[in-house]
Amino acid sequence: MSADSDSLPKATPAATVVIFRTDPDGGPPLLCMVERSAKMVFAPGAAVFPGGRVDPDDYMLAETLAPELDRDDAAARIAAIRETLEETGLAIGIAQDGRRPAAIVLDPARDALNGGALFSTMLKELGWSLDLASFIPWSRWRPPGSLETRVFDARFYIADAGVARLEGVADQTENTSLFWASAQTVLDRADAGELSIIFPTRRNLERLAQFEDFASARKHADSVPVRTVLTFVEDRDDGQYICLPDGHGYPVLEEPITSAKRG
Repeated sequence: MSADSDSLPKATPAATVVIFRTDPDGGPPLLCMVERSAKMVFAPGAAVFPGGRVDPDDYMLAETLAPELDRDDAAARIAAIRETLEETGLAIGIAQDGRRPAAIVLDPARDALNGGALFSTMLKELGWSLDLASFIPWSRWRPPGSLETRVFDARFYIADAGVARLEGVADQTENTSLFWASAQTVLDRADAGELSIIFPTRRNLERLAQFEDFASARKHADSVPVRTVLTFVEDRDDGQYICLPDGHGYPVLEEPITSAKRG
């Protein structure tokens, strides 16, 4: 049976963004992935999309910059932008004088954020604007407390970098490396034992692998209303399975708990 949302423990709000980039060789779109440090408590050593917790400052900015949006949604988009800058050095959804900020500005800004500076203060000082509309809602995941030691209410977004040459670098604290690859390539590398990916990442990569470009992925996202994916455990004759309900756009809905990697 699926999880009962009324009985779920409190979860930490979080945000994740899947950044698309056009493959210069004409293949499927490349996605930005970071490999988490083996020392991290959550998803140690796993390849994930950039993202992290939603901070109080993100909520304050949401009320100021996007009062027309749902507050939690706007704050999550802002958190995804901020966390991407912190973790990768990439300016996705950030503009300065109508253009993406140059590395000469981004590098010290990233260092300041990682040192505890407030994103709201940085935006004001540097004259940056945020394009929250470029972050397209993709999904929202929340596992039951019985599955994970740390429970996150994570909103996923997709964003398109187009043909831009993006030379991001992992922060070397939470993440040890950054790479670009198609969704299917990441799945193949995981199946070959070259990468570790947790259950939500695998399900999202399977879904993303269905699309040949950002436009088709966005069309799909627009056609599937975002409702919270409440994963659950099901007992069967051949063992336990981690499952998710149908209707969220995912082609694969289950995996044996013995093979599923969790956070």
